[in-house]
Amino acid sequence: MFSPEADARPDATEASAPSRPPVVLTPVAILANRKSGTNARDAEAIDRAMAVFGDDARLHHWDTEQDLGALADKAIAGGARTIIAAGGDGTAMAVAQAVLGKDVAFGVLPLGTFNYFARGLGLPEEASEAARALLAGTPHEIRIGTVDGQVFLNNASLGIYPRILKEREDVYARWGRRRLMAHWSVIRTFWRFQRPMRMRLTADGAVQDVRTPLLFVARSAYQLEIFGLEGAEAIHDDAFAVLVGRGETRAELFRLAWRLITRRMQPGRDYDLLAAKHLVVETAKPRMLVAFDGEKRPDRSPFTFHMEDRPLRLLLPGPRQEAPA
Repeated sequence: MFSPEADARPDATEASAPSRPPVVLTPVAILANRKSGTNARDAEAIDRAMAVFGDDARLHHWDTEQDLGALADKAIAGGARTIIAAGGDGTAMAVAQAVLGKDVAFGVLPLGTFNYFARGLGLPEEASEAARALLAGTPHEIRIGTVDGQVFLNNASLGIYPRILKEREDVYARWGRRRLMAHWSVIRTFWRFQRPMRMRLTADGAVQDVRTPLLFVARSAYQLEIFGLEGAEAIHDDAFAVLVGRGETRAELFRLAWRLITRRMQPGRDYDLLAAKHLVVETAKPRMLVAFDGEKRPDRSPFTFHMEDRPLRLLLPGPRQEAPA
């Protein structure tokens, strides 16, 4: 089954691929999040990318208060054949939601902090290099995951990770966005940990009751590989890799965190691994915080994870191009 992360890498290309008619990818509309990672730090990054895209590209700035779906529809109505999300994973997720199922190619210009989705595709992180790779790219239809209708490209989770994101947001607001503060938010969250969640999982019809500090639903084989976690096979089979963390105490959580950092996590000892194309999660608490691609929101149980039937026409990058002399 198609895996964008695998096919985007050089060793996955086929030397004798049949010739295909050229795909019209222009005009291009770039939807840029002003507050996203590189956009906020390097104001000239988007200008360098736009210089590569040329006259067939139009730049649209947006923020989280705007209706992104309406902005994407306006760009498509204006003739755009490719919509590119300029920002981080959260921006890519939001734009993917806006163009899902529509007859337009979707690309990502990595201008965020972590850029897991773009890195998994093999895109360069320098703006102009990424723009050249996108111009040489080819669209492929892929299936993506949703939780209660919300698209996510990398992962969604319940439990301690959404609480870490919330704590990090509070710490950043008080002390600024520093790496030390990010680590401190993890320590504070772990220290406040009281007990694991009780939940019932229905994975492709099979039911089991679990107690866990973290439920992690992955759709990025690249992200699992970074942290030495299993589950890539499920993702390549168009399913979710569902990781159910093990840990009853604060001490066990700190041990799990250390094993994650040192890439020594083991299934059966540190987490249980499930593969599912449809997952329903019922939690003992009626309302929980759910995280998806670095964003978060409170929502009501049960939580339904589903592989979306509508395709996303993902623009896979072409071979890396050298800048013109």
